[in-house]
Amino acid sequence: MRDFFADKTFVKKDYRNQRLPKGDYENCVFKDCLFQEGFLDNQHFVECQFLHCDLTNTNIAHTQFNEVLFEGCKLVGIRFETCDPLLSMFQFKGCNLSLSSFYEMELSNAVFYDCKFHNVDWSLTNLTQAEFSNCDLKNAIFEGSILEGADFTSAFNYTIDPAKNKIKKSKYSKEGLKGLLEKYEIVVM
Repeated sequence: MRDFFADKTFVKKDYRNQRLPKGDYENCVFKDCLFQEGFLDNQHFVECQFLHCDLTNTNIAHTQFNEVLFEGCKLVGIRFETCDPLLSMFQFKGCNLSLSSFYEMELSNAVFYDCKFHNVDWSLTNLTQAEFSNCDLKNAIFEGSILEGADFTSAFNYTIDPAKNKIKKSKYSKEGLKGLLEKYEIVVM
């Protein structure tokens, strides 16, 4: 039996040792909550917001995130590929997602604003038409990724090998060309 929670706000709750009750959460807000090293597995979140929460190394296996916003959150070391792919739709604003993984995920049209993606694994991920607005992609791994139509014009610190990814009609700034040519050891001035 799953609990149902709608239109509830959870503020400054600590779920590191006592887990969030298993259930379906609809239009709920989690603000300044602590989940790090905890368990958010087998949950359903629909149209929820996580604001300034710490989810570092949280287990999200088999969890559904449908139209969920993460804003100002720390999501370091999260394995997003373990969540339920059904209806998975995320939006990230001002988040730190370093050391996380989106391996083999379907993230067409995903939008990322002002996020830090250091050492993130995007291998075999479909990022068609995705937008990386002002995102730091230092040491992010793009291999076998579909980046067609993706917008990297304001992203920075990325290295993308055009021979190992599908990049047709993706967008880059002139300053970002270095990230596409790095393997050729070409000097761009």
